[in-house]
Amino acid sequence: MIYARNLVKRFGEFTAVDGIDLEVAPGEAFGFLGPNGAGKSSTMRMIGCVSHPTSGELRILGMDPVGEGSKIRARLGVCPQTDNLDPDLTVFENLTTYARYFGIPRAEGRRRAAELLEFVQLTEKATSTVEPLSGGMKRRLSIARAMINEPDLVLLDEPTTGLDPQARHLLWERLFRLKQRGVTLVLTTHYMDEAEQLCDRLVVMDGGKIVAEGSPRHLIETHSTREVVELRFGEETPASYVEKLAGIGERLDPLPDRLLLYSADGDAAVNEVHRRGFTPSSVLVRRSTLEDVFLILTGRTLVD
Repeated sequence: MIYARNLVKRFGEFTAVDGIDLEVAPGEAFGFLGPNGAGKSSTMRMIGCVSHPTSGELRILGMDPVGEGSKIRARLGVCPQTDNLDPDLTVFENLTTYARYFGIPRAEGRRRAAELLEFVQLTEKATSTVEPLSGGMKRRLSIARAMINEPDLVLLDEPTTGLDPQARHLLWERLFRLKQRGVTLVLTTHYMDEAEQLCDRLVVMDGGKIVAEGSPRHLIETHSTREVVELRFGEETPASYVEKLAGIGERLDPLPDRLLLYSADGDAAVNEVHRRGFTPSSVLVRRSTLEDVFLILTGRTLVD
């Protein structure tokens, strides 16, 4: 579905995407992770045929996006980071009007719109305008609109940003249903739990480069430990304990509010902390997650 080799995108002297290689297979849910400015959106814009590569090779659906952009876009569904729904149209009309851009006959457009509204659980809002909808409803409508042309490939740029947990989980369930239908999904996200839930495979980008690639479980097993201990020390800064706790576990990572201690056995690590005479104000032992991988690889918090 997507093939890239040594893909580069420059804006003047600034290199946004710096020679990346990637492949996305049919039916796969593929994710881009990385801090702001890592090159995710620039890569997505090239895949979406709205920005030409500076150099390198890129094929979308087997076609060249520079010379065959219109053919590719006809087979894409795009859900942008910010909603750009038409506020003057009803929910139903947002879908049927968009269908006309793809040359879909009116009767077929109405059939697809009704089916998609049922799929995203918005049938009861069909006659409503966009403005009264909640954030979650607008995102579901945006995804429904992206599916109106029955695309082979759907691009989702941070699909659940700003949504409450209930809305996010409902959206995840809808996206999972799309994957079950065989639709290929490519998404960017800042949410590590979202990537773990949705992505078969993903890449972590930093500074325009791919710094890691694999399934969520593979990345965790490769770059982190089985467990992580979160230690808080009240008023004292976590960084002041790095030297004192050196040698416990495989890695110590001080964050502004807590100290992360990476270990194969979290309970044994906590026992060693106490044996050295330290009593944290709180202790949490948990399994490693993609968030830990992200912090290890990029050395910064989730959003710059």
